[in-house]
Amino acid sequence: MIRIVIADDHTLMREGLKRILEGASDIVVVGEAIDGFETLLQARRGDFDLLLLDMSMPGKSGVELIRQVKEGTPKLPILVLTMHEEEQYAVRAIRAGARGYLTKESAGTQLLSAIRKVASGRPYISMAVAEQLAIDAMPANENLPHKELSNREFEVFSMLVSGKSITEIAAALHLSVKTVSTHKTRILQKMSLSSLAELVQYAVAYRLLAPMKI
Repeated sequence: MIRIVIADDHTLMREGLKRILEGASDIVVVGEAIDGFETLLQARRGDFDLLLLDMSMPGKSGVELIRQVKEGTPKLPILVLTMHEEEQYAVRAIRAGARGYLTKESAGTQLLSAIRKVASGRPYISMAVAEQLAIDAMPANENLPHKELSNREFEVFSMLVSGKSITEIAAALHLSVKTVSTHKTRILQKMSLSSLAELVQYAVAYRLLAPMKI
């Protein structure tokens, strides 16, 4: 039996996932978490085999949350379930310690097989993500500016280009407004851009805009 915890801030999404899993005789949901803090608490308590994790939740989230979970429970398999389709998000998640990456659009048809594969110790990633990981490992890989951002900077960058204000980002990430402003300044410097509008244009050009959550 594969015991899983679902970490997602949307009640409808959690209920939908549980319905998909109800028909599986070898999978049982033993816990839920609605934000990063609850996710860490669940991970510390243990007693389950796999964490099904949304990349975008209130409080601690994204790559940093994956890292913190792995620091406390290094053997816990993590399957990321996200709205982000772009390979760059997946690559960062896998590098942080996630064993699998699945978009929410694919959950209906691929979730059961993804859970079973990740729980068995094997990775679950798309061919596009596998290819991007291989390309990034090559010495001649093109160093695009957004790839030079730290994980926290990339998270702030993603929220900025999605239309969130500095105050909203600070609240969501539990950071001070000053810290977020500093991140924004460093992001612009690292990417050699001068304004938020240019950041958005860059995000559009490289397909880094995440779809809106409803």
